[in-house]
Amino acid sequence: MMIMYNLMVIFIMFIIGNLIFVSKNKHLLIVLLSLEFIVLSIFFLLLLMLSYIEYDLYMLMVFLVFSVCEGALGLSILVSMIRTHGNDYFQSFSLL
Repeated sequence: MMIMYNLMVIFIMFIIGNLIFVSKNKHLLIVLLSLEFIVLSIFFLLLLMLSYIEYDLYMLMVFLVFSVCEGALGLSILVSMIRTHGNDYFQSFSLL
């Protein structure tokens, strides 16, 4: 029963993160935070499933390394965008 409750919470976290990501956002920071929220929900799902089957948790370390690299890359893009354009609005710059 506890596993079903945890799976439901993880599923709701994933759906909320996707709704925030898909919705019309103006700021890059909100999009990056929603992506990190999705990664966090996937991490919890992996933790729950790997603990349930009593498997080693080394895969979680690999997943954490990739998620930290993704977060650092997103923050570096955000910083470079703020330095060049002055803000993080998507409408303030053109892709040409």
